[in-house]
Amino acid sequence: MSAYESISLMEDLVITEIYSIHYFEYTKDFVYEGESHDFWELLCVDNGVIEVTAGDQNLVLEKGEMIFHKPNEFHALRANGKIAPNLIVISFDCGAPCMDFFRDRIVTINATEGFYLGQILTEAKKTFYTPLNNPYICKLERYPHTAFGSEQIIKISLESMLISLFRRYSEEEPLFAYEEAEHPMLHRDHDIFLSQVIQYLNQHISEHLTVAQICKDNMIGRSHLQNIFHKKKGCGVMEYFAWLKIEAAKKLIRENHYNYSQIANLLGYSSYQYFSLQFKNYTRMTPSQYHRSIKSFSE
Repeated sequence: MSAYESISLMEDLVITEIYSIHYFEYTKDFVYEGESHDFWELLCVDNGVIEVTAGDQNLVLEKGEMIFHKPNEFHALRANGKIAPNLIVISFDCGAPCMDFFRDRIVTINATEGFYLGQILTEAKKTFYTPLNNPYICKLERYPHTAFGSEQIIKISLESMLISLFRRYSEEEPLFAYEEAEHPMLHRDHDIFLSQVIQYLNQHISEHLTVAQICKDNMIGRSHLQNIFHKKKGCGVMEYFAWLKIEAAKKLIRENHYNYSQIANLLGYSSYQYFSLQFKNYTRMTPSQYHRSIKSFSE
C-alpha cells in the first residue's frame, strides 16, 4: 500500500475576473476626466510621465511606476503637456484579503515584474481581438481560436506579478531568509548583450546605421549578431532598428512639437516619402492617420 499522501496547495492570491487590458499611447495633451468602478485597476507608466488623480490625491508617476486604484475609488489622468506617455492599464477582480496591501499604494516595478507585464500584453494580443489601445472598450472579446493556455498565462502572470510586489514591499520579515531571484528568462548572456546593442541603437536613433557599423562598434560578427536578433526578436537587427525609429516617431508625433518632415529628418530618413512608407509598413497607417487616431482617443 502506498504511503504517499497529497496536500492541497494554498493560494493566497487568486485573480477571478479580468475586465480590461490596455496599452495606451497618448498625446502630450491627453486628459481623462475620470471614473470609478467596483473592481481593482492598476496603471503602470511604460514611458513618459502622467499626472494621476486617485480619490482626493493628485500624483505624478514616471516611467516604471505603478499605482493601484481600489474598488470604487475615483481616478483620472492628465498628461503634463510636454511628454507623450505610454501607459499599461489592467482592471481585475480579486477578493483576497492580501489585496488590502495594495490600497493607496505606488510601487516601482523591477525586471521580473516587468517581464510578467510583458507576458500579459503578449498573450492578450493573441487572445482578444478587441484593440488594446481603445479606452472605450468595456468587454474583452476572444478570438474563436486561441493558443492553448493563453488565458491561464494571463492569470498566472498577473498573480505572479502581484505576489512579487507584495513580497518586495511587505514590511514583515519572512519566516525564512532567501535570496530574491530574477525570472530565469532574464539570466541569459545573450539577453545582456542584446540589451547593450539595443541601448546602442537607441543612442544612434537619428543616424543611418549599417550592419557593418553595428558589428564594428559592438565587436561582434555579422552572422552571430543576426542570429541573436532573429532568435530573441524574430527579425534582423536592421528591421529592429527601423522599428525603434518608428516607435520614436510615434512618440514625437504625439508630443506635437515637430511636423512630419522634421520628424523624418530628426530620425535620419533620407526623405519624408521613405519615412511615411516605412511608418505605414509598421503601423498600417500613415503618420497623419496615426495622429488622427490617437487624437480621437484623447478627446
